Amino acid sequence: MDVYRRLADRMADDIAAGRLRPGERLPPQRVFARRRGIAGSTAGRVYAELVRRGLVVGEVGRGTFVRAAPAGNGRALVEAATAAPVNLELNYPSAPGQSELLAPALAPLLRPDVLTDALRPAPVSGTPEARRAAAGLLATPAWQPASDRILFTGNARQAVAATLASLVRPGGRVGVEALTYPVVKEIAARLGITLVPLATDEEGPRPQAVATAHRTAPLAALYLQPTLHNPTSVTTSPERRSQLADAAADLDIPVIEDRIWSFLTDDDPLAAHAPGLTHVVDGLSKRVAPGLTVGFLVVPEERVETVAAAVRSGGWSAGRFALEAAVRWIGDGTVERLVAAKRADAARRQRIVGEELHGFAVRSDPRAYFAWWELPAPWRADTFTAAAAEHGIAVTPGPAFAVDPNRTPDAVRLGLASVPEPDLRRALRTLGGVVRAGP
Repeated sequence: MDVYRRLADRMADDIAAGRLRPGERLPPQRVFARRRGIAGSTAGRVYAELVRRGLVVGEVGRGTFVRAAPAGNGRALVEAATAAPVNLELNYPSAPGQSELLAPALAPLLRPDVLTDALRPAPVSGTPEARRAAAGLLATPAWQPASDRILFTGNARQAVAATLASLVRPGGRVGVEALTYPVVKEIAARLGITLVPLATDEEGPRPQAVATAHRTAPLAALYLQPTLHNPTSVTTSPERRSQLADAAADLDIPVIEDRIWSFLTDDDPLAAHAPGLTHVVDGLSKRVAPGLTVGFLVVPEERVETVAAAVRSGGWSAGRFALEAAVRWIGDGTVERLVAAKRADAARRQRIVGEELHGFAVRSDPRAYFAWWELPAPWRADTFTAAAAEHGIAVTPGPAFAVDPNRTPDAVRLGLASVPEPDLRRALRTLGGVVRAGP
């Protein structure tokens, strides 16, 4: 095993065992190198590996700090969980009575004759029933995806990975919002892709920023979250979507549109403005449940086979059992009922945020399941994350979303979906008190 990996593994063990505590500052790399008797470049690789695994956060001019809740070992493209009593990092909504709603559709699949078929591999294109069900589920007033352009993956993350792999060669550049989904950063690193932060405003990416970045060096694609952007909750207006579509069309840049949170809104996708360039990613993990899920990909007609090949080569195809369950849940109205319940649930949780964090700089949307808290000075993202952990509350520090490591925000994302409402209220009240008390 490489020296730097062995050292990173040891430090990961120290973090897991509590010998390195949340918020603790690591020694400067030159000091670490001297203590371990290694080259400075090796020390840099150790720290980079710990950042890649999500175990530490580096901030220019401040140092490298242990994260409040380690994000796993970096081997799986999954959202991190934590052992903290109140987890505001994990963000999977669950409606009351959800299991009771889901169970009836699964019962027929357990009959031996049906189960035999449901356990066979599913093609990337799914089944005719799955394509029709997905087309109906994803449709909006101004956009109706053609069923023959729909592909299926195990989840939405895999859909993003497959689409990036099909569009961008190693070393290629992809334009993204300056704050983006952390898993996309990891996918890009694994594929050897450079993410390019685009200048944004209150409506999302600026169209001119796309042209500016493309002039610097060609962009192979854009990855955008126009609907309830994670982490800021910004939703791009129809006018801005049209402008972004025009900018992409003028430069012939393909777009990956992440609509995983779109079920909480009634907006039309960017794909309605640029169907020939846009690859729409969606899934059931948020609508339904993360444990038995399916990812959806709607791709331009001429790219169906190329993207399908990327899904197959990555081993990212949907399981047949999950696909059959999804068809039943969509067809019997279960998904529709869950969506209605989760919209109401998100609205209630946002009201709790407004009540408990009133007066703070919290950016959110009344429809969203998360909030972006811009911390007042002298709080920093790392120190606040560590302070929250000391109170048994896990939050996601802003630098986890930053594409440019030199521009990391002193903010945290609050995931509102995964804890009971009374616990959420108590946690937010506690965090408000922590901020008021100061570091």
